[in-house]
Parts: sequence; C-alpha cells; structure tokens
Amino acid sequence: MTRRQDFFGLQVASELAAFVNDQALPGTGVTPDQFWQGLSNLVHDLGPKNRALLAKREDIQAKIDAWHVARRGQPHDAATYTDFLREIDYIVPEGPDFSIDTANVDPEIAVIPGPQLVVPIMNARFALNAANARWGSLYDALYGTDALGDLPTGKGYDTARGARVIAWGRAHLDEVAPLANGSWADITSVSASKGGLQPTLQDPGQFAGATASSVFLRVNHLLIEIVMDADAPIAKQDRAGISDIRVESAMSAIMDCEDSVAAVDAADKVLAYGNWLGLMKGDLAEEVTKNGKTFTRALHEDRDITAPDGSVMRVKTRALMLVRNVGHLMTNPAILDREGLEIGEGLMDAMVTTLIAMHDLQRDGGNSAKGSVYVVKPKMHGPEEVAFADEIFTAVEIALGLPANTVKLGIMDEERRTSVNLRECIRAAKSRVAFINTGFLDRTGDEIHTSMEAGPMVPKGEMKNAAWIAAYEDRNVDIGLACGLQGRAQIGKGMWAMPDLMHDMLAAKIAHPKAGANCAWVPSPTAATLHATHYHKVDVFARQDDITAGGARGTLADLLTIPVATGRNFSTAEITQELENNAQGILGYVVRWIDSGVGCSKVPDIHDVGLMEDRATCRISAQALANWLHHGVVTRDQITDAMQKMAAVVDAQNAGDPAYQPMAPGFDGHAFRAALDLVLEGRNQPSGYTEPLLHKHRLALKASEGVG
Repeated sequence: MTRRQDFFGLQVASELAAFVNDQALPGTGVTPDQFWQGLSNLVHDLGPKNRALLAKREDIQAKIDAWHVARRGQPHDAATYTDFLREIDYIVPEGPDFSIDTANVDPEIAVIPGPQLVVPIMNARFALNAANARWGSLYDALYGTDALGDLPTGKGYDTARGARVIAWGRAHLDEVAPLANGSWADITSVSASKGGLQPTLQDPGQFAGATASSVFLRVNHLLIEIVMDADAPIAKQDRAGISDIRVESAMSAIMDCEDSVAAVDAADKVLAYGNWLGLMKGDLAEEVTKNGKTFTRALHEDRDITAPDGSVMRVKTRALMLVRNVGHLMTNPAILDREGLEIGEGLMDAMVTTLIAMHDLQRDGGNSAKGSVYVVKPKMHGPEEVAFADEIFTAVEIALGLPANTVKLGIMDEERRTSVNLRECIRAAKSRVAFINTGFLDRTGDEIHTSMEAGPMVPKGEMKNAAWIAAYEDRNVDIGLACGLQGRAQIGKGMWAMPDLMHDMLAAKIAHPKAGANCAWVPSPTAATLHATHYHKVDVFARQDDITAGGARGTLADLLTIPVATGRNFSTAEITQELENNAQGILGYVVRWIDSGVGCSKVPDIHDVGLMEDRATCRISAQALANWLHHGVVTRDQITDAMQKMAAVVDAQNAGDPAYQPMAPGFDGHAFRAALDLVLEGRNQPSGYTEPLLHKHRLALKASEGVG
C-alpha cells in the first residue's frame, strides 16, 4: 500500500512529499506550509469546478450523439447542425476584436522563428539532448542522414560524401547569405575584423560576430556559425578550410509531462518533476555510454563572441524550455483530497512545475531572461476550459507569491470545440498566451469521436485531404495573427513523424514557415538542425504580413465538415488494410507503454518505417477502428483477429529486445488487453482519450509486479 502523509487535508504519497519538501522547495523562498496549504486550497476550491467542466463535455457530447442518431439516414443539413451547436453552447458568441497583451516574453518565443522539440521529461538523456539542441552541426546532419538522398555507407570518413556535404552547405549559404561578389563555393578563406567579414556579404548587416576560429552570420534572426578547424577531416578537403557550418536549431523545447510519458503514480511523477527540477536549477546530468565510452552529459554553457563593433556578445546555447502539463481530464493516485478522491493531475502539475520553475526565476543566465514560466496546456475543450486554466495559474501565482501572469500559457488547438472557438479561447487567457499550435493527430481523434454517430468515417490516410483539415490549419494562423500574436507568441505546426526520412522532411516541412508558423515540431535534434534551414529561406514575419493582407482563409462551414464516408462501400482489401494498419500501430505503441512505461518512441509501422508514436497517434487509430466497429463496417471478431495477427508482427519487430515480453500466442497480457480495449471500448471513452485505459492497465501491471 502507498504510504501517505497528511498536509492540510491532502493525503500525499510519501515519496512525492519528500521530493517536494526536501528537493523542490529549498531555495525558492516558499515554505512547506505555504506550498501544501496553497495546493490544498487549489484542489478543494477548483477540483469541483474541474469535475463540472468534464461533466459538461460529456453532456455536450451526448447531445451531439443524439442529434446525429435522430437524423440517421437523412442528408446532413450543415446549416441546421451549426445552429444546433450554437444552441447547446458548443459554439459560443464571438466578442469584439482584441489583441493579446502578454508581457515579458522571451525572444525565442516572440521574435525568433525556428524549430521546436517535444521530449518526454521522464527520460533525462532525451531532456538534456533537447535542451542542448539550440545548436547543431549542419555538416553532421547532412552527412549522417538521408538528407542528401541516400545514407552513408561503409566505415570511416568518405571524402566523396564529404564533398557533397560541402557543396550543399555552400549552395545554402549562397541562397540565404549571398556574397557581394561570386559564390561561397569559390572562396579560399574566411576572416573577420572590426571592419567586417571577408569575403564581403551582399548584406553586410548579416555579419553577427566572430571568435578566434569561427564567424557568425545572422539570417532571419537565426545565427549561423562557420567554423574553421584545420584538424577536421572535412576541412582538409575544403579550399577555404571550413570544417563545419553550425546553425541555431531548436530555439525552444517542450519538456513533456503529458502525451509522450507514461506517468501513472507518485513514483512516475517524482521522476518527471525531478528532471524538470534539474533543468530549472541547471544541474541535471546523466551518465551516458556511447561507442564503449562513458561520459557525463550536462547542460551546455553559453558562449561569448566578439560582435562587429568589438563588444562582447553572449550567445545562448540552450533551447528555451517550456513544460507541458497534463490536461483537465486525468487524476493521479499520488495525492488524495479530503474526501479520499484522487486529485486532478493538472492541478498537481500546475503547482509543482511552477514551484520548480522558481529556481530558474531566481538565477542569472538560466532558462528565461524575462522572468517567465512557460506552461503548455493540452486537450482543453473551448474557452471555458481555457479560462479555467487561467484561473488555476492565477491561484498558483498567489499561493507561491509570484507576480500576476508570470506563467505564460500555451494553448494546444487539438480539440474541435477549441478550433471552432479559437478566438474566444485566446481571449480567455489574453494576458498569458504565448503559444498556439495545431495538432493533426489529436484533432483527428476528436473529430472522429465528436461525430461518432454521424456515420462511418473515411480511412485514416484520407483524413489529410478532408475539407476541415485545410480550414483548421489556415484558421489557426489567421486567428492567431488577428489576435495580435505576431511578435508576442508562437504560432506552431505539428510533428514530422518519420525521424529517419530527412530527405522527405527537407522537401515537405518548409510548408510550415511558409504557412506563417513561427515554430514547428521536429522529432530529434538532427531534424531541428535540418528544419532550421527552412527558416533561413523563409522570412516568417514577412509571410505573416502577407497572410494578414490577404484576408481570412478557411470558413467555419469547412471546419465543421464531417469526414463521413457517405454512401461508400469499402472493399475487402480496404477494410483489411485499415484494420491491420491501425491494429499494428496501436499494438506497437501500447506494448511499450504498458510493459516498459515508455510513452513515446520510434515504433516501426506495418511497413517497418519508423514513426514517432505517442498517445495522440494511438487515439486516432483506436477511434478510427471504434467508429467502423460501431457502424458495422467491421465486426468484433474481425478486430480481435486483426489484433492477434498484428501482435505476432509486433513481436517479430521487437525480437531483438531481450526484455520484450511477446504478446502471442497467449494474447492474455496487460498490453494486448489494453490495445484491444482501446478499440472495443473506444466509443465510450471520454472524448475518445486513451489515458484512462492505459493508466488502468499500467497500474494493474505494476501492482502485479509489486511495483508502485
């Protein structure tokens, strides 16, 4: 049984109490009584409101379900449907025009467009890699991936491939930082003095500074470092002696307590909070063994360079860190309230992660230069829930003695009720908003669940061509700009999910800055380095100005277009493909979540292409199959058969892992049962979320193993 301690009516797991009292609180100026009394007030004052908002979600969903059921077999009447959504408070009235007034926003959020990483906070090595991914080697990224169109072969340095890397780098510099005369490919030296850069740039203002062995350029607010190291192999074949081109890469990184982790109890939360504490204090370190060598990985130190005027300029070497709390739905057994109920995990996250960030606020040269804490809040349904998040952080600031609006809020636009009311969602936190973004996968999962009773949906792969997707992506940018986010906040786009396909990413992901997004998610530091080249090519703020001048794009009618496969008879081949593709994806993710507590990983798909999977990808796959099951496109037996067939495939894909527990042939483990439940019980899950079932089965497994 969990040992607990009482703090002002809260029954707190002893390991969490010890972490807060002995590690998180010292150095903040907050006393234990102040913290626990504040958390108790938060839980007991706002917990009932949290539960009421969740009940409202279910009430609205029941009304939408009933509306579709009553009209089954009739042509869809879009106008009547929209009026109905207004009547039930799903769509709220819009107020007058406004602009956010968020203050004290760091430049990485406000004025420096660039890539953004999202990493599971429970993995210290990943967290450190992300924090240190502010800079990356363009040469390494080009040489070591398929960015050039193929992968490196053999061992040792390949001079022919090195020449291709050099040529790519020179061509890129010609495009984004052209010389006054000639090409970067033709230069024989690079040098800098107080007078400027040699060779001379077409725009001398792009010269940003130098060190003894490198020069810095600034392109669209991002720094590029040209390095001269005569001992490097690639420099020996370079006529100018350039050994590398390093670029500012991940300008920001979300340390994730939500979709990419499997945190189900106090032990898990202590691990997550402990890593966040190390990042905020600046002392997180991890012993790493690589290529037979063991070393300690820690946070990088900032650098000083000489600016063009001879002064010293500080160059930051760490991404600006945001922390993603959980949403309003889940509870956690780490703390019970005075009635013995598990408290809202989002309330716990808000209080603890903000407390921890106070360590950063009280030191120089840390994460935020502006005295701000950045919290991304996911899975909120409409303005009322965003207003509730604002209320939570107001209470947290009062409890911890922080100035009002110290906490900046990131609004994830990933539920349809938020999309249709995005302007009012932003208004509800207009003094905190520092981030909005689109999340195709969760948004699609909610699209399917919200309209579950409307009919069978089109296959998952066809969703990206649906009318609502284009409207969703365009309106997110348009509304963000109309609400004054330019120069104050990030407008983001979603993840590139294939970390091994960098050539394809280079071709496709430039669409994100072109869409007016000043950040977009990437799956690795290497991907961030390559994606940074897109921001060299696209002036995002100029693009945003063009978008604003062009007028609003996308309509509410398009956004509310339901992706139903009206009158379509699916072939046996189509059904089999959809069944097996989704079943394999669910199983490949869930087996790691349940058995190993891994909330995000590169999972081979049915074609053995590695995809970054988290709960959002699992949600859409589970809801897609649950929808087809509900409407008789597939049967319960077909789903079970597909799951069993794909379990054997997933077992084979994991055969090289000695710790892996096969699901076949017994099909009776917690992982397999969880995956099957996600589909068979998917229609009845709140908003179609996967968390309740995943937590249930993970906790059951830990209990059976005597863990937790």
